[in-house]
Amino acid sequence: MTTSPNSRYHKQMLFSGIGAAGQQRLRDSSVLLVGCGALGCVVADALTRAGVGRIRIVDRDFVELSNLQRQMLFDEQDVAEHLPKAIAAERRLKRINSDVIIEPIVADADCTNLPRLAHGVSLMLDGTDNFEIRYLLNDLSLETGTPWIYTGCTGSHGQVMPVLPGRTACLRCLLPSPPPPGSVETCDTAGVLGPAVSVAAALEAALALKILAGHAHEIGCQLTILDVWTGAMRQVETTALKAAGTCPACSHGERLWLSGTQRAASTVLCGRNAVQITPPEPLQKTLPELALRLQNSGHVTLNKFLLRLQLHGPEKHSDLRETDVELTIFPDGRAIIRGTSDPAVARSLYSRYIGG
Repeated sequence: MTTSPNSRYHKQMLFSGIGAAGQQRLRDSSVLLVGCGALGCVVADALTRAGVGRIRIVDRDFVELSNLQRQMLFDEQDVAEHLPKAIAAERRLKRINSDVIIEPIVADADCTNLPRLAHGVSLMLDGTDNFEIRYLLNDLSLETGTPWIYTGCTGSHGQVMPVLPGRTACLRCLLPSPPPPGSVETCDTAGVLGPAVSVAAALEAALALKILAGHAHEIGCQLTILDVWTGAMRQVETTALKAAGTCPACSHGERLWLSGTQRAASTVLCGRNAVQITPPEPLQKTLPELALRLQNSGHVTLNKFLLRLQLHGPEKHSDLRETDVELTIFPDGRAIIRGTSDPAVARSLYSRYIGG
């Protein structure tokens, strides 16, 4: 590939780690980004500007006003239009670089669809806020040999670790099982700073470019830990964890999350006072049909991506007192119930208004 001083990627190709050959590799690459919240927005923006050929964005959520503090791809118009994050991200990214193919998928990544969504990609990237999907990505990575990058951020802290199957430690080498509820800080308890997200995601994006440009062999077996409030950053060697040979996943082939053995039907959404409900069967009605059925239950808004039901005051669930309750339903029947962090209450509301 040749480039003129005025071409889009000229400055990037001057960098010795990329060059013309690396830029062509980026163009020929495809990535799966699971989650397009704060981390995912930064990563998607960076890889789109860098010229990665195809970016498949999977996200289950929609844009809300509270996202705008740190989710750089979205604006107030996206909030007003009740857009799913994957759709809003695609609109923005296509305006940034029309040469990159953006594939927005409004879905909840799980063991039933992630193998298909990841088929043929060069790299899988973590833009999520929950460990269940991260362990699923880890299982799929080990099963297929596709590298992935674990990234997390809470408060002013971030963590980043590349997983190169067969060479580096995997997530279960580091954490054999998910942290028990309440044992670690979340964005509900510690909040999250936009700059912390940006730094952690920038490291993830840089590692992604390094892998995609053909330099995966230069990546070490390390976990990077940062704190933007204190300015501290350190790297923890994980070579010994890999060498121990005791990991149930990468040493002994256990795939609890990919097999569906470890799976939740409801998920408390970090920092949202909301619960996601995933039904075992798909929705039997179209969204317009459901909107007609729910029109007397509250204020209903509808677009081609989702239906939103804002409950009337007298209809509010007794357990929620005066809290505003809002149900957002997607075409496959998945719903996000805002106004409670109690899965039992959320399931009750789902059954009451949607059925099942």
